[in-house]
Amino acid sequence: MSANKAMEGMMATWRVLMAGSAMALAAPAMAQEATPRFAHIFADHAVLQRDRPIAVWGQGAPNAAVTVRLGQQSATATADAQGRWRATLPAQAAGGPYTLAVEGGQTLSDIMVGDVFLCGGQSNMEFMVKQSTNAWGALQTPADPDLRYATIPDTSRARPLADLEAPAKWQRVGPETVGDASAVCYYMARSLRQSEKVPIGFINSEWGGTRIESWISPTSLATLSRLKDGIAAVDLYGRDPAKALAQDGARREAWWKAHDPAAARQAAFRRADFDDGKWATIPTSAWKEAGVPALAAFEGVMWLRGTIDLTAEQVAAAKTLQLGPIDQYEETWVNGRYVGGGSVNWAWRHYDAPAGTWKVGRNVVAMRVLGGANGGGLTGAAPRGLELADGTLVPFAGPWRYQQGRALSGEKIAPAPWDVPNSLATLHNGMIAPFAGYGLKLAAWYQGESNAGEASTYRELMTLLMADWRRTFAAPELPFFVVQLTSYGKPSTAPLQSGWAELREAQAQAVAQDAHAGLAVTLDVGDRFDIHPTQKTVVGERLARLARVIAYGQPGLRSGPEVAGVSRSGSDLVVRYRNVTGGLHTYSAGQAIGFEACAADACRYVPAEARGDTVVLPGANAAGVTKVRYAWSDAPFTNLFDGADLPAAPFERAVE
Repeated sequence: MSANKAMEGMMATWRVLMAGSAMALAAPAMAQEATPRFAHIFADHAVLQRDRPIAVWGQGAPNAAVTVRLGQQSATATADAQGRWRATLPAQAAGGPYTLAVEGGQTLSDIMVGDVFLCGGQSNMEFMVKQSTNAWGALQTPADPDLRYATIPDTSRARPLADLEAPAKWQRVGPETVGDASAVCYYMARSLRQSEKVPIGFINSEWGGTRIESWISPTSLATLSRLKDGIAAVDLYGRDPAKALAQDGARREAWWKAHDPAAARQAAFRRADFDDGKWATIPTSAWKEAGVPALAAFEGVMWLRGTIDLTAEQVAAAKTLQLGPIDQYEETWVNGRYVGGGSVNWAWRHYDAPAGTWKVGRNVVAMRVLGGANGGGLTGAAPRGLELADGTLVPFAGPWRYQQGRALSGEKIAPAPWDVPNSLATLHNGMIAPFAGYGLKLAAWYQGESNAGEASTYRELMTLLMADWRRTFAAPELPFFVVQLTSYGKPSTAPLQSGWAELREAQAQAVAQDAHAGLAVTLDVGDRFDIHPTQKTVVGERLARLARVIAYGQPGLRSGPEVAGVSRSGSDLVVRYRNVTGGLHTYSAGQAIGFEACAADACRYVPAEARGDTVVLPGANAAGVTKVRYAWSDAPFTNLFDGADLPAAPFERAVE
C-alpha cells in the first residue's frame, strides 16, 4: 500500500512543510492579555449553533469582569487568574447577520446563527471541491452568503492546545472561495442548505494519510491498555522533548541491535568526525535510480552522510532539518546528535534540533536507512536542507556519501507515537481540542484507509472516537455520520480475505450500535485505480440524506439496504434486508453478483436473485455452509441497489 499512501500524503505535504515541524512543543495556555478577545475559532463571518445556549470564550485581564453581546443578547463572566473567561449566551433561532463583541475589546462582524457541521478524517475528506467531479458547476454557482466554512490548519501537538494558533478564516461560499473547501463536506452542506433553509457553517479538520488514533483525545485513548505507554510517551514529548526523543532513539537502537549484527560497529558512522572519504558518492535520489548496478535491486541497510555549511547568522536562525520523503525506515543524526527517525515511506521528514546542535562551518547529517522496496533512501524531488526562521533553505553541500549494509527486507520499525501520520492523539490536541465546546449540529467522518487491515481494533476505536467528540463538544447525542470505505485496489477473481472489506464491516458494526450514527455506503462511486475517487457529490448527498433523518428528524430511512439476517429455506439461502426503498433491483443483469457462501473459511461465489426485500441464493444451502458474504473484496464489482438508487451494503453474516 506504500505507493497508494504516497498519493494520499501528497495532499498534505506542502502544508506540513511550510508549517515547519509538526512536532513542536504544545503551545502554552492563552497568554494573559489586558484587552479581552475571543478564542480564535470565533472570527468574522463565523456561524454559531442555533437553538441551544451559545458558549463563547477567550482571553483577557486576570480576574476581570467580561460582558459579551450577540445582537441584542448579552452575558457576563469573570476571567480566572490566567485571564481565561467563558460566557454562555441564550439560545437563539437561526438568523443574522449579527455583531459579536466583548465589551472593551474585540468586535466580530457578519456572524450568523444556524447549523454547524464538523468534518474530519484523512485525505478523502480533505479532498477539495476544485478537484472533484462536477467541480465546474460548483465553481460557477452564485455565492451563497449563508453557507460558510473554515479549515483548521494541519497542526500536530503533543499536548492539547487551549486555542488555535491563529484566528480561523471563516469564508462565505462563492466561486472564488468554494474550490478550497472539503468536497464531501461542502456537497453535504449545500444539499442541507437547500432543504433546511438556515445558515450553515462547516468546519474542515482533516489531514491526509492519518490514522483514527490521531484524532481521539489522550484521555480517551489512555482507557485502552494497549495504548497507555504510547500516550505516556507523547505526554513526555510535550513536557520534555529531548528526553522523549532520547528514549525513542534508544528503542530504535535496541531494534537494530536485535536485527543487525553490524549495528554496534556501524555506530561510528553517525559521528561528525568519522572519516567517510573512502565512501562512494550518490546523487540526491532513490538509490535504485542512482545508476549504481550494485544498488539497482538492493533492499536493506544503507548509511548516508551529507553536509551543510553554515554561517554564524544561519546557525542562529536554524529552525528545521528538511529531508523530504525517505524509503522507508530511517534514523538521523546531526553532528552525532540524534534528532529523529521516521517509519512511513511517503511522509516528509522534518526535524527540529536542540540548541547547540548546529555549528558554524561544516555540519554532518548522517542517516541510517532500511528500505528499497519503493526506491530506497531519498525519494522524490524534494527540497532538502536546513530551513531557517525566515523560511529560506540552506541546501546540502555537494553529493551524499553512502555505505551499503546488509540485505534485509520484510522487517518493520514501529514509529514514535507522536509521529504523524501514526501519532496518538496529537491531531486531536492540535486540531480538535482548541475549539472544544463550540456548538455543533452534526459531525461527519471519512477515514479508514490508513487503518485498513486492522478491523479487529477499528470498531472499538470508531466507537471511542464518536463518544470522545461528543464529550469534547458537550453534545451527548451529537449525530455522527461515517463514510464507509469505498472500492479501491485489485478486483477479485476468487473469494479471498480482504482488509478493506473487514474494515468496512467494523465501520458498519460501530455505527449499527449507535442510535445517533449513520453510515453512507459508497462502493459504487469508488475508483479501483485511484485511492481518491473524485465523485464526491454523491458521497456528500448521501451524508445529507442520513442527516435529514437522524439529525433533523424528518421521516425516512436511516440508510440504504443493509442485511437483516440470513436463513435457510430448503436448498436455498435467503438474505433478508431492511431499510429498502421500492424493492431491490439488479443493474445490467438478472442476477446479483458478489455473493459468497462459506463453509468455515472456504468460500465460493453463488448465484443470487433479488426478490422484493430479499435476495435468494438458489441451491446455496449446502452441507457445512455457515455464513454468507457480499461484496467481500478490496474492489468489489456490485449491481444490487434499491429503488432510491442506494447500493446494498457489504456484509459477512452467519446463517441462522
